[in-house]
Amino acid sequence: MLYLFRKKTEIARLSRLFFPVLLLSLSLPAGAQFGKAEMNMFDHDNKPYYFGITVGINLARFQTEWHPRFLQTDSILVGEPVNSGGLTLGLSATGRISNRFQIRFNPQLMFIERNIFYKQKYPDFDGFTDVTKKVESVIMSFPVQLKFQSDRIGNFRVYTLAGFKADIDMASNARAKRAEELIKIQKHDFGPEFGIGFNFFFPSFIFSPEIKISNGLRNIHARDENLRFSSMFDKIQSRMIVFSIHLEG
Repeated sequence: MLYLFRKKTEIARLSRLFFPVLLLSLSLPAGAQFGKAEMNMFDHDNKPYYFGITVGINLARFQTEWHPRFLQTDSILVGEPVNSGGLTLGLSATGRISNRFQIRFNPQLMFIERNIFYKQKYPDFDGFTDVTKKVESVIMSFPVQLKFQSDRIGNFRVYTLAGFKADIDMASNARAKRAEELIKIQKHDFGPEFGIGFNFFFPSFIFSPEIKISNGLRNIHARDENLRFSSMFDKIQSRMIVFSIHLEG
């Protein structure tokens, strides 16, 4: 029940964060789409390539699997991943394949915090049985994505994307010496990405809000049997939802 309550709370927070931004971005060019506005950047689809910048926010969490040792110990009763927010900055380079397909390279610097909530059987030195361990990461992500785009309707277009990413955690603590209170995380990860976005064409740039799911396939847990906050987990994988704004020319 505690897990379901926390999950519903995070989903509600995500909705309050993402949907107002998305609605605002959709409303900005609304008047120009349905009026008699002229076609902005009418020759853009003929460009063989173009570049842009990316800013965004992310909601990240761990996907965990228990280790058999968890059933053999009674010091920790609950260990649940918690959703946490972060920032994303990046660049993009997009190449034209055809009228429908484009390929995009979108390297990003991601500031992420992924937490795990624990309920202990016995209070710690501060007298608390509930504790949250923070795992902070600075990730260099290198995604390559294939975009499938619709026909252009005036100054508006919809696209979907699928791709694959490789991540490097610049703040990895897998080799940390002082690790008693840490969850150790490996440096490298990789996995698929899927998303949907919208192009709004302005006279001198393209405004593109986008939302995507970005999951890691690798077990990034550097397990240490001597660490009680870490040894209870066998497998840890990365899960992330990213809302981005691309400004392209």
